[in-house]
Amino acid sequence: MSDRPIQLIYDQQCPFCDRYSRLVRIRKTVGDLALVDAREPGPGMDRVTELGLDIDQGMVLIVGDEVYYGADAMHALALMSSRSGMFNRLNHWIFRSRVLAGLLYPLLRTCRNFLLKLMGRSKINNLDLPDNACF
Repeated sequence: MSDRPIQLIYDQQCPFCDRYSRLVRIRKTVGDLALVDAREPGPGMDRVTELGLDIDQGMVLIVGDEVYYGADAMHALALMSSRSGMFNRLNHWIFRSRVLAGLLYPLLRTCRNFLLKLMGRSKINNLDLPDNACF
């Protein structure tokens, strides 16, 4: 088993994102996947914001020192997936292609944003600066 920490940072208030993140399984030889709620402050979200990544535009997968964002995160998860169970086999089959992941991810993000709006939930807005910020 790898000693590299693996974190998936995503919006747990999005039912689609939460279900996907809880169903995806990575091979034990890759390591253990830690699920991180992007709405909670912590080192994972601090790093995402420091990198200038808008969590409302894509989930973030951190594998050791490597950072994958949006479609690249789903592509990387598909390549690491265990392929056990129907969901993980389907996930691997669809998102193992970087091109297909890049084409489908914007649609998934649009569905997320629409669903959050329907549910009356706000976006995370991790890159918004306070009104009194001076640079």
